[in-house]
Amino acid sequence: MQNPRQLAFLALRDIQGQGAFTDIALNRILGTAKLSSADRRLVTELVYGSVRRQRTLDALIDQLGTKKAHQQPPDFRTILHIGFYQLRYQDRIPASAAVNTTVELAKKNGFKGLAGVVNGILRQYLRLADLDGDSNSTNPKSNDPLQLPTEPIERLGILHSFPNSIIRMWWEQLGSEETEQLCQWLNQSPTIDLRVNPLRASIEEVEATMQAAGVDVCRLIQLPQALRIIGGTGAIQQLPGFKEGWWTIQDGSAQLVSYLLDPQPGNLVIDACAAPGGKTTHIAELMSDQGKIWACDRASSRLRKVTENTQRLQLKSIQICTGDSRDLPQFTNLADRVLVDAPCSGLGTLHRRPDIRWHITPEKVKELAELQGEIIAQAATWVKPGGILVYATCTLHPQENEAVIQSFLETHPHWQIEPPPDSVLVSFSKPQGWLQVWPHRHQMDGFFMVRLKRQESSWLQPGEYVN
Repeated sequence: MQNPRQLAFLALRDIQGQGAFTDIALNRILGTAKLSSADRRLVTELVYGSVRRQRTLDALIDQLGTKKAHQQPPDFRTILHIGFYQLRYQDRIPASAAVNTTVELAKKNGFKGLAGVVNGILRQYLRLADLDGDSNSTNPKSNDPLQLPTEPIERLGILHSFPNSIIRMWWEQLGSEETEQLCQWLNQSPTIDLRVNPLRASIEEVEATMQAAGVDVCRLIQLPQALRIIGGTGAIQQLPGFKEGWWTIQDGSAQLVSYLLDPQPGNLVIDACAAPGGKTTHIAELMSDQGKIWACDRASSRLRKVTENTQRLQLKSIQICTGDSRDLPQFTNLADRVLVDAPCSGLGTLHRRPDIRWHITPEKVKELAELQGEIIAQAATWVKPGGILVYATCTLHPQENEAVIQSFLETHPHWQIEPPPDSVLVSFSKPQGWLQVWPHRHQMDGFFMVRLKRQESSWLQPGEYVN
């Protein structure tokens, strides 16, 4: 058996040193590893946790080390992250095991001369926390060794490991108490939600089959096709019903988007940013696979995933269109429904993609908002008079959400916000008419979505509404 901590170190080195995405680096390592289920879970926890808690772990190095985190050799800093993460956040790992294995990790990876430093700095943490090295570590509260500043934004940023800019943005929307609740929620390990394909199986059938296979699931009240997996699963592809197309993986909040679009059998629907196809296939299911759906995306490689999902779910109404949705004039005035699931910063999915928080900058958000505005302006030209356009993102940044819609409405007078068609969706509505899913309130990924209607009497000329 291979050493799970060494594998975690190798994945983290790719993430920190090469800029690899967390999920890709981890899958690359696990794809070639021979590990027990428990060790696979440990590797995953150490990798995701160390990326997620990076700022907090750096603060501990700054406080307890003789050199600041940014002054440490990058690989040595990563090793200290693995050690501190186990001591601070892993209750089931004895403190002595966390210290000793981290010392061995340093020796194995070119830092034999600094093994004593690793031992000393980790045991200093234990002394400050009043923890016995032979006991299981706990997340100390009354004896937390971490020293926090008094300034509230900085304090929350270090304690929960987020950049100050993100904390400040949420603070302005939610206030201090809910911002902390949101941070805590986004630092949890993610759940897995399934969307049952009603054209192949009922939710009762899938629920019973899963439970018979020893997989615990529960229903999500707002969502008629959703089941949430409770606990571990093993390989998703091996779960009952996957190969038969009975279900697909899709977070509950993402399922809400297609209900807001409310496609009808026989409609012509365009999904402007379709890959990897979760919402595209849901639209087909809601239409009873009757009508036509154009799945558009710039990258043919990403559209292959749409094709794979379409084939597995045995859907016939989906057509592929490779191209930039800012330049597809052939769709002008054709669609009954258009979905713009816009590229975004993804801040509502930080528990699944922890590295995002370290890469998003105000400049990047501005670029995304401009792109989002260009896509929705072009997609609006595809909608027939009286038709519907839904704009959605999985971010929690008002510059990519409310500001994009307000700008669109100011420059497109023949459009207006329309209330949700389903009473279940009303619970997510804001007075302005759009819908907001806050993870800590709704126990789902963060999402923004709005349903827009084009006036019956407005006939578009190609390019008329393009800014």
